[in-house]
Amino acid sequence: MGSRAQWSFVLLGALLSVLIASLNGTATESFRHTHHLGNGTSPGRRERASGISCNMFRGSWVYDESYPLYDSSTCPFLDPEFDCQRYGRPDKSYLKYRWKPDACELPRFNGLDFLRSWKGKKIMFVGDSISLNQWQSLVCMLHAAVPDAETTYKKHDTLSTITFTDYGVSVMLYHSTYLVDIVEERIGRVLRLDSIQSGAAWLGVDVLVFNTWHWWSHKGKKQPWDYVRDGDQVRKDMDRLVAFNKGLTTWAKWVDSNINPAATKRSRMGG
Repeated sequence: MGSRAQWSFVLLGALLSVLIASLNGTATESFRHTHHLGNGTSPGRRERASGISCNMFRGSWVYDESYPLYDSSTCPFLDPEFDCQRYGRPDKSYLKYRWKPDACELPRFNGLDFLRSWKGKKIMFVGDSISLNQWQSLVCMLHAAVPDAETTYKKHDTLSTITFTDYGVSVMLYHSTYLVDIVEERIGRVLRLDSIQSGAAWLGVDVLVFNTWHWWSHKGKKQPWDYVRDGDQVRKDMDRLVAFNKGLTTWAKWVDSNINPAATKRSRMGG
C-alpha cells in the first residue's frame, strides 16, 4: 500500500459550502479576520466572527439576486433529470439562495481562483446521489467560470472523472451508496459491514468528500442487497442504525489506516 505519508487528504462532510470555503485559496487566519460581520453587530457577535468560534453550520439561507452561480442550460455535465428548469418548473427564486453563517461571511466562490489554486490536484466525491449532485454542481460552477477551458470526461463503472485539462484539475465521483462493500456471494448480494475494498480507488486523491446515509433505511425491493454480513454472522436484516454505525466504524478504520493526520483537515456536518 505504501507509506501513509505519501498522501495528503482533506476529509470533509457532505456539505459543498465547506469544500468551497476550504479550498478557495483563503487562509484560515485571513478568513477569520477579513470575512467577519461589519459594523452594527454586537461586540460579542464581532468577536465570534473574528475567531475560531465562527460556526459555518449555524446560519440561514438568504436571498441573493446575483445567484445562481451557473446556468443549468449551458452546463454540459448536468444530468437532464436534475435540471428542474428544463422540465418546466415555472419559478426561479429557489435558485437565488446562498448559505449565510450567523457570525461570519463565506467568501464568494471564484472558479478561476479555485482551478489555479488546485492546479494538478484530484478531488473526489464518494457516496450516493447526494454526492452526484454536489459533484455536478461543482463542475458546473467551474465550467461557468472558464467556459472555454478544455475538458475531458471519462466514465468507468463506479468512477466518473471530469478533468479541466488547462489546469490539470480532476473532479471525480465514486459511486458508493454505503461506503462499505456489496459483494456477490453464493447466497446473493451481501452488504459487508466489515469490508471496504473499494477504498483502494480513493488512494492518491488530494480531496475526499464522503457522504452516506440515505440508502441505509431502504428496505424491500429498494435495497440493493439480499443479506448483511457482520463479521462471521450473516443475517437477512438487522437494525439499520446499528448497521450504519458498524459501517461507519469500518470507514473510520480505513481513514485511520490510510490518511496522514499530520497533513489532513477534517470537517463534518454539525448542528
